[in-house]
Amino acid sequence: MADVPAAPPPIEKRLVPEELYLEVLDRTMEALDGADLTYLFVGGIASAALGRPRLSIDIDVIVRPHDAVQALEALGEAGFRTEEYDPAWLFKGERDGVVVDVIFVSSGGVYLDQEMQERSRVVEFAGRNLRVAGPEDTILMKALAHSEPTPRYWFDALGIIGRSQIDWDYLVRRARLGPRRLLSLLFYATSKDLPVPEGAIEELYRLAMSGDVVGDQAGDGEDGHDVEG
Repeated sequence: MADVPAAPPPIEKRLVPEELYLEVLDRTMEALDGADLTYLFVGGIASAALGRPRLSIDIDVIVRPHDAVQALEALGEAGFRTEEYDPAWLFKGERDGVVVDVIFVSSGGVYLDQEMQERSRVVEFAGRNLRVAGPEDTILMKALAHSEPTPRYWFDALGIIGRSQIDWDYLVRRARLGPRRLLSLLFYATSKDLPVPEGAIEELYRLAMSGDVVGDQAGDGEDGHDVEG
Protein backbone atom coordinates (compact mmCIF):
# COMPACT_ATOMS: atom_id res chain seq x y z
CA MET A 1 0.00 0.00 0.00
CA ALA A 2 1.45 3.29 -1.05
CA ASP A 3 2.24 5.81 1.63
CA VAL A 4 -0.22 8.68 1.82
CA PRO A 5 1.61 12.02 1.63
CA ALA A 6 1.44 13.99 4.84
CA ALA A 7 -0.88 16.98 4.74
CA PRO A 8 0.94 20.32 4.74
CA PRO A 9 0.94 22.10 8.09
CA PRO A 10 -1.83 24.65 8.58
CA ILE A 11 -1.07 28.27 7.84
CA GLU A 12 -0.65 29.86 11.25
CA LYS A 13 0.85 33.19 12.26
CA ARG A 14 3.84 33.28 14.58
CA LEU A 15 6.31 35.80 15.89
CA VAL A 16 9.41 36.17 13.73
CA PRO A 17 12.40 38.56 13.85
CA GLU A 18 11.60 42.06 12.59
CA GLU A 19 14.00 41.85 9.66
CA LEU A 20 12.31 38.66 8.43
CA TYR A 21 8.85 40.23 8.82
CA LEU A 22 9.93 43.25 6.78
CA GLU A 23 11.47 41.04 4.12
CA VAL A 24 8.15 39.21 3.72
CA LEU A 25 6.38 42.59 3.64
CA ASP A 26 8.62 43.62 0.75
CA ARG A 27 7.94 40.35 -1.09
CA THR A 28 4.20 40.87 -0.57
CA MET A 29 4.30 44.32 -2.14
CA GLU A 30 6.43 43.11 -5.02
CA ALA A 31 3.98 40.29 -5.74
CA LEU A 32 0.82 42.41 -5.61
CA ASP A 33 2.35 45.38 -7.42
CA GLY A 34 3.75 43.04 -10.06
CA ALA A 35 0.24 41.74 -10.70
CA ASP A 36 -0.98 45.36 -11.05
CA LEU A 37 -3.59 44.88 -8.31
CA THR A 38 -5.45 47.51 -6.32
CA TYR A 39 -4.95 46.85 -2.61
CA LEU A 40 -4.56 48.65 0.72
CA PHE A 41 -2.81 47.66 3.90
CA VAL A 42 -5.18 47.41 6.86
CA GLY A 43 -4.99 45.77 10.28
CA GLY A 44 -1.96 46.23 12.47
CA ILE A 45 0.14 48.04 9.87
CA ALA A 46 -2.55 50.68 9.30
CA SER A 47 -3.18 50.97 13.05
CA ALA A 48 0.51 51.55 13.77
CA ALA A 49 0.93 54.05 10.94
CA LEU A 50 -2.20 56.08 11.71
CA GLY A 51 -2.38 55.74 15.48
CA ARG A 52 -0.38 54.11 18.23
CA PRO A 53 2.74 52.09 17.43
CA ARG A 54 2.23 48.40 18.14
CA LEU A 55 3.60 45.02 17.19
CA SER A 56 2.02 43.19 14.28
CA ILE A 57 2.95 39.60 13.49
CA ASP A 58 0.94 39.26 10.28
CA ILE A 59 0.24 41.35 7.18
CA ASP A 60 -3.34 42.31 6.34
CA VAL A 61 -4.35 43.59 2.91
CA ILE A 62 -7.80 44.29 1.53
CA VAL A 63 -8.48 43.77 -2.17
CA ARG A 64 -11.53 44.03 -4.38
CA PRO A 65 -13.53 40.78 -4.36
CA HIS A 66 -12.96 40.14 -8.08
CA ASP A 67 -9.19 40.50 -7.51
CA ALA A 68 -8.92 38.03 -4.64
CA VAL A 69 -8.02 34.95 -6.69
CA GLN A 70 -5.46 36.87 -8.71
CA ALA A 71 -3.91 38.23 -5.49
CA LEU A 72 -3.59 34.71 -4.09
CA GLU A 73 -2.07 33.47 -7.34
CA ALA A 74 0.44 36.34 -7.32
CA LEU A 75 1.56 35.38 -3.83
CA GLY A 76 1.83 31.73 -4.87
CA GLU A 77 4.02 32.64 -7.83
CA ALA A 78 6.22 34.64 -5.45
CA GLY A 79 6.92 31.58 -3.31
CA PHE A 80 4.20 31.88 -0.66
CA ARG A 81 2.18 28.90 0.51
CA THR A 82 -1.43 29.79 -0.21
CA GLU A 83 -4.85 28.74 1.02
CA GLU A 84 -8.41 29.69 0.09
CA TYR A 85 -9.18 29.86 3.78
CA ASP A 86 -12.81 30.98 3.44
CA PRO A 87 -14.07 31.70 -0.09
CA ALA A 88 -16.67 34.06 1.40
CA TRP A 89 -14.16 36.62 2.63
CA LEU A 90 -10.55 35.58 3.27
CA PHE A 91 -7.56 33.93 1.57
CA LYS A 92 -4.16 33.39 3.19
CA GLY A 93 -0.56 33.30 2.14
CA GLU A 94 2.46 32.36 4.22
CA ARG A 95 6.19 32.74 3.82
CA ASP A 96 8.89 32.16 6.43
CA GLY A 97 6.30 32.09 9.21
CA VAL A 98 4.64 35.38 8.29
CA VAL A 99 0.97 35.12 7.30
CA VAL A 100 -0.58 37.45 4.74
CA ASP A 101 -4.35 37.77 5.15
CA VAL A 102 -5.95 38.68 1.82
CA ILE A 103 -9.30 40.12 2.89
CA PHE A 104 -11.98 40.83 0.32
CA VAL A 105 -14.97 41.27 2.65
CA SER A 106 -14.24 42.62 6.11
CA SER A 107 -16.59 42.34 9.11
CA GLY A 108 -19.96 43.95 8.61
CA GLY A 109 -19.76 43.84 4.83
CA VAL A 110 -16.90 46.32 4.30
CA TYR A 111 -15.42 46.19 0.79
CA LEU A 112 -12.57 47.96 -0.91
CA ASP A 113 -14.69 50.34 -2.97
CA GLN A 114 -13.91 53.54 -4.85
CA GLU A 115 -14.48 55.75 -1.81
CA MET A 116 -12.13 53.75 0.38
CA GLN A 117 -9.51 53.84 -2.34
CA GLU A 118 -9.87 57.61 -2.78
CA ARG A 119 -9.61 58.16 0.99
CA SER A 120 -6.50 55.99 1.37
CA ARG A 121 -3.15 57.57 2.10
CA VAL A 122 0.52 56.79 1.70
CA VAL A 123 2.30 56.54 5.06
CA GLU A 124 5.78 55.72 6.27
CA PHE A 125 6.16 52.35 7.94
CA ALA A 126 9.57 50.95 8.90
CA GLY A 127 11.26 53.06 6.23
CA ARG A 128 8.78 52.05 3.51
CA ASN A 129 6.01 54.00 1.84
CA LEU A 130 2.79 51.98 2.10
CA ARG A 131 -0.74 52.81 0.98
CA VAL A 132 -3.13 52.14 3.86
CA ALA A 133 -6.86 52.53 4.32
CA GLY A 134 -7.67 56.01 5.62
CA PRO A 135 -8.25 56.64 9.32
CA GLU A 136 -12.05 56.73 8.97
CA ASP A 137 -12.31 53.37 7.21
CA THR A 138 -9.76 51.84 9.57
CA ILE A 139 -11.73 53.04 12.59
CA LEU A 140 -14.93 51.60 11.14
CA MET A 141 -13.32 48.24 10.35
CA LYS A 142 -11.92 48.05 13.88
CA ALA A 143 -15.31 48.88 15.41
CA LEU A 144 -17.13 46.27 13.33
CA ALA A 145 -14.52 43.53 13.78
CA HIS A 146 -14.14 44.04 17.55
CA SER A 147 -15.03 40.92 19.54
CA GLU A 148 -14.18 39.22 22.83
CA PRO A 149 -10.87 37.73 21.54
CA THR A 150 -9.79 41.07 20.01
CA PRO A 151 -10.25 43.88 22.57
CA ARG A 152 -7.18 45.61 21.14
CA TYR A 153 -9.21 46.64 18.11
CA TRP A 154 -11.03 49.31 20.12
CA PHE A 155 -7.75 50.62 21.47
CA ASP A 156 -6.27 50.67 17.96
CA ALA A 157 -9.26 52.80 16.91
CA LEU A 158 -8.85 55.09 19.92
CA GLY A 159 -5.21 55.61 18.98
CA ILE A 160 -6.24 56.67 15.49
CA ILE A 161 -8.92 59.06 16.82
CA GLY A 162 -6.33 60.66 19.06
CA ARG A 163 -3.58 60.99 16.47
CA SER A 164 -5.19 61.44 13.04
CA GLN A 165 -7.26 64.15 11.42
CA ILE A 166 -10.74 62.63 11.05
CA ASP A 167 -13.36 63.56 8.46
CA TRP A 168 -16.31 63.03 10.80
CA ASP A 169 -18.97 63.53 8.13
CA TYR A 170 -17.44 60.78 6.02
CA LEU A 171 -17.02 58.44 9.01
CA VAL A 172 -20.65 58.87 10.05
CA ARG A 173 -21.85 58.26 6.51
CA ARG A 174 -19.79 55.07 6.21
CA ALA A 175 -21.12 53.96 9.60
CA ARG A 176 -24.44 52.95 8.05
CA LEU A 177 -22.82 49.49 8.04
CA GLY A 178 -22.96 49.44 11.85
CA PRO A 179 -23.84 52.68 13.63
CA ARG A 180 -24.35 51.09 17.05
CA ARG A 181 -20.86 49.62 17.02
CA LEU A 182 -19.29 52.95 16.10
CA LEU A 183 -21.52 54.90 18.50
CA SER A 184 -20.39 52.66 21.37
CA LEU A 185 -16.76 53.23 20.44
CA LEU A 186 -17.15 57.01 20.24
CA PHE A 187 -18.98 57.20 23.57
CA TYR A 188 -16.05 55.35 25.11
CA ALA A 189 -13.61 57.67 23.34
CA THR A 190 -15.23 60.67 25.05
CA SER A 191 -14.65 58.98 28.42
CA LYS A 192 -10.95 59.02 27.52
CA ASP A 193 -11.16 62.76 26.70
CA LEU A 194 -10.55 62.18 23.00
CA PRO A 195 -11.86 64.85 20.61
CA VAL A 196 -15.18 63.54 19.28
CA PRO A 197 -17.66 66.15 18.01
CA GLU A 198 -21.09 66.08 19.64
CA GLY A 199 -22.65 66.32 16.19
CA ALA A 200 -21.09 63.02 15.13
CA ILE A 201 -22.51 61.24 18.18
CA GLU A 202 -25.93 62.82 17.70
CA GLU A 203 -26.07 61.81 14.03
CA LEU A 204 -24.95 58.25 14.79
CA TYR A 205 -27.62 57.97 17.47
CA ARG A 206 -30.25 59.21 15.04
CA LEU A 207 -29.04 56.76 12.42
CA ALA A 208 -28.99 53.84 14.86
CA MET A 209 -32.50 54.56 16.13
CA SER A 210 -33.97 55.19 12.67
CA GLY A 211 -33.22 51.70 11.41
CA ASP A 212 -31.68 53.19 8.26
CA VAL A 213 -28.69 50.86 8.35
CA VAL A 214 -27.07 48.42 5.96
CA GLY A 215 -26.05 45.71 8.40
CA ASP A 216 -25.63 46.65 12.04
CA GLN A 217 -23.67 44.13 14.08
CA ALA A 218 -25.15 42.62 17.21
CA GLY A 219 -22.61 39.85 17.69
CA ASP A 220 -18.89 39.35 17.14
CA GLY A 221 -18.71 40.33 13.50
CA GLU A 222 -20.25 38.95 10.36
CA ASP A 223 -19.54 35.22 10.15
CA GLY A 224 -16.93 35.65 12.89
CA HIS A 225 -14.75 37.90 10.75
CA ASP A 226 -12.33 39.08 13.40
CA VAL A 227 -9.03 38.44 11.64
CA GLU A 228 -8.55 42.10 10.78
CA GLY A 229 -5.67 42.87 13.10
